[in-house]
Amino acid sequence: MTEKPDFHPDIIPPKVAVLLVNLGTPDAPTAKAVRRYLAEFLADKRVVELPDLVWKPILHGIVLTTRPRKSAAAYAKVWTDDGSPLAVHTKQQVAALQAALGDSVHVDYAMRYGRPGIGFRLEQMKEQGYDRILLAPLYPQYCGATTATVIDEAGSELADMRWQPTLRVMPPYHDDPAYIEALAASVRTGIAGLDFEPDAVVASFHGMPRRTLELGDPYHCQCQKTARLVGEALGRPLFVSFQSRFGRAKWLEPSTVDMLEALPAKDIRKIAIFAPGFSVDCLETLEELAMEGREQFMAAGGTHFGYIPCLNASDGGMAMLETLVRRELGGWID
Repeated sequence: MTEKPDFHPDIIPPKVAVLLVNLGTPDAPTAKAVRRYLAEFLADKRVVELPDLVWKPILHGIVLTTRPRKSAAAYAKVWTDDGSPLAVHTKQQVAALQAALGDSVHVDYAMRYGRPGIGFRLEQMKEQGYDRILLAPLYPQYCGATTATVIDEAGSELADMRWQPTLRVMPPYHDDPAYIEALAASVRTGIAGLDFEPDAVVASFHGMPRRTLELGDPYHCQCQKTARLVGEALGRPLFVSFQSRFGRAKWLEPSTVDMLEALPAKDIRKIAIFAPGFSVDCLETLEELAMEGREQFMAAGGTHFGYIPCLNASDGGMAMLETLVRRELGGWID
């Protein structure tokens, strides 16, 4: 038998890992932490598709000098003792999925922007002997600014590795029956818990510049299909809107703000709203929808407003995520 040379590195038996990836969050609800986070987020060329010559002076001369303080105040409204809601819920998803999959698979998480980064986690997993890794972007609907940039970042990390792990990527799941059923069940439960019957149910998705649709991005169409399928499962059509507009460019419409202000004039004064494009509750759902959205709707003449939480680490949400992950691990685990 040939012996291993003394200088040969230790060879660890092959192992399987799952890396859940979400958008990211500042480390603290402070202007300094938010500025650091936004500087990374808004420098991504898939997020802001403008030439550097045009965008960088705006980013560093205006956005990063004015927006961090305002955003930090918004984060402070939803920050918990355990940190950012997005990070807290994502960690809970990791724990629940780890318990469901057992010891044969290692589950962890990364953030596309902020910490822990995708590169850090992939390097960590590689060093620990995980040579088969399922990358699971937690974006139900595909968009170049979300799903694609996760894959870009992972590829950038792999490019610097001599011995790369085998990587699979969980596909978008905007019309997957498990996802649709989980959403419909969540909305039914949410409505049942309200002390009123809503006149309408609103599905608010994160907005994107309209030019992304014109350039061929499938995001808008996938959002519409998600809403249609959930509406069919509920037996009632949904109002679809897009939130979180930024800058002066034309964005996907109708905007959530405009819809909330217009519905009472149509004698729709009781609504329930949910955010099917977000895998966990975060600033955009808890502050922008549940707080600011309520104020906008009531100021416009609404009488009842109910926010339905994201799937988070709920039983239904985790059953859905386990179904998707197990499917993509086929052949790697029993």
